[in-house]
Amino acid sequence: MKMDRTSRFIRQIGLLVFSISLAVTASGQTNFVTAPTVSPALPDAGASLLRVMGALVLVIGIFLGGAWMFRNWRRFALQQGRGPKLQVLETRPLGGRHAIYVLGYEQQRFLISASPSGVSLLSHLPAAADNDPVAAASTASRPAFAQALAQVLKGK
Repeated sequence: MKMDRTSRFIRQIGLLVFSISLAVTASGQTNFVTAPTVSPALPDAGASLLRVMGALVLVIGIFLGGAWMFRNWRRFALQQGRGPKLQVLETRPLGGRHAIYVLGYEQQRFLISASPSGVSLLSHLPAAADNDPVAAASTASRPAFAQALAQVLKGK
């Protein structure tokens, strides 16, 4: 039976403590000062129950707070002052597991399709305005989406 170093060390410490206590008991001499034994009064059951329930509520609160922090850690991560570059601007389901997406990356816009067989680029869309890419993309993508969809359907 192999034992690792930690368990061997713990076993040796236990044997040492046992042998010292056995030697002290066998000699009958103790140099320990013992306090007089007085039976303490039993604590109030209501106060003990209140302390136990308070500790339980505290532990459950810490656990739930940690779980909430774990799920929402991105809210507390330092943003470096810039928004996301890649955005899904609009989505249209086509039935089943097929859909068409308008994606924006910085000033560029793309029309892509997604299906169970994969994702494919359908068309490049007109670029967004320089001053406000998200607002311009949300208002300009509707006509561009319809136009690009009509072009794709004409080609088939």
